[in-house]
Amino acid sequence: MTPNNIVNMCCLKELDVISVTDHNSMLNCKAVIELAKANNLIVIPGMEVTTKEEVHVLCYFRDVYKGLEFSELIYDSLPKVYNNEKVFGPQIIMDKDDNYLGKVEKLLISSTSYTINEVYRLVKEKGGIMIPAHIDRSSFSILSSLGFIPIDLDIKSVEISNQELIKSICSKFKLKDYKIMRNSDAHYLKDINERDFFIYPKEKTINSVIDYLSTSEDIQ
Repeated sequence: MTPNNIVNMCCLKELDVISVTDHNSMLNCKAVIELAKANNLIVIPGMEVTTKEEVHVLCYFRDVYKGLEFSELIYDSLPKVYNNEKVFGPQIIMDKDDNYLGKVEKLLISSTSYTINEVYRLVKEKGGIMIPAHIDRSSFSILSSLGFIPIDLDIKSVEISNQELIKSICSKFKLKDYKIMRNSDAHYLKDINERDFFIYPKEKTINSVIDYLSTSEDIQ
């Protein structure tokens, strides 16, 4: 999963828009964004945060530097539990040429000390949006951990990992007012989705995609 391999695989699959959402870090986003520019591929700066309640939320940003500011806040809030490479493998940072830049020391799958409400506020302050991840799963999802989507969070979109469960999940939890998105959640190159899920923003830009996902209305 080097920056070049990710971009090349996405180009082979003729994808239009992707996001790199590593756990609790955005340190590899900039390299992928730089590579993608020459390939007409839109890369939304992002991160998958594990909140204090152990809920996974996707955080998307209009500007990579605002996202990196948020990334520092999240990293500083992680407990001082260091990565065991023999168990989890190295947490490597790379540049756009796939050169090794360094490693992240703290274990990135840990939970931040920020609650879901605090993460939402921090993301909004940086001009981004927060989307609950894989809400159909039995662990690390907003529905499995909280049992509901808090109404004080202005969430317009949710992510589901299993297409076959979309209708049943939407019916059970009354999600008709939310936009449903499906990502590949790829940890390996082979897991990157084919061109089989579509959204309809006004333009193929980061801002238009985020605008689309942050409203419940169909703005195509």
